[in-house]
Amino acid sequence: CAMVVGHKVHVTGCGRTDAGVHARMQVANFHSRQDLDTVRILGQLRHQLPQDIGALQLEPVPESFHARLNCTGKTYRYYLWNSEEPCVFMRKYRTVIPGSLDLDAMNHAASLFKGTHDFSAFTSSRNKKHSSVRTIREITVTREGPEIILEYSADGFLYNMVRILTGSLIEVGSGERTAKDLSRALESGSRADAGFTAPPQGLFLWNVEY
Repeated sequence: CAMVVGHKVHVTGCGRTDAGVHARMQVANFHSRQDLDTVRILGQLRHQLPQDIGALQLEPVPESFHARLNCTGKTYRYYLWNSEEPCVFMRKYRTVIPGSLDLDAMNHAASLFKGTHDFSAFTSSRNKKHSSVRTIREITVTREGPEIILEYSADGFLYNMVRILTGSLIEVGSGERTAKDLSRALESGSRADAGFTAPPQGLFLWNVEY
């Protein structure tokens, strides 16, 4: 970005993703010392960025805009390859779970997370200074052919929260846990009561709201 605008800039993203996690939509802002031709700068960004990063849009915002602090909601999608057939072409973007999964049980358990809760049991963070209360607006578990898609929409997410929720729901789908087990995890706040942390490659930051 500094190469494009001609001076050092501090880029602020709307959030951080774990290594191996993907972002369909990531929002970032920076401050410039001069007025910019956004069309020209966007073209230069697209030329300079590596092939695994694509700049979709560039627009001026108020001086007070902050990509992370002004964010009002995020949506993540987690993709499972639920088939005995090999996942050749999408292997870097799917987590393979070949065994049978009960989607009705997964959706029932997911409904328990909707609303405002303390998600201490569903984060790897040990930082007790910040609140672990979040509001989940919607969780859905759907199938499209060999793929199962878990979609999460909330006002925000804790560190590893979506991956731990996903691991917990996979365990419910496979019969290793029950919805009551996840209710107890919400009540206890203990990480040991929740499921495993699902691998990163199936997770996508899907949408960001302001």
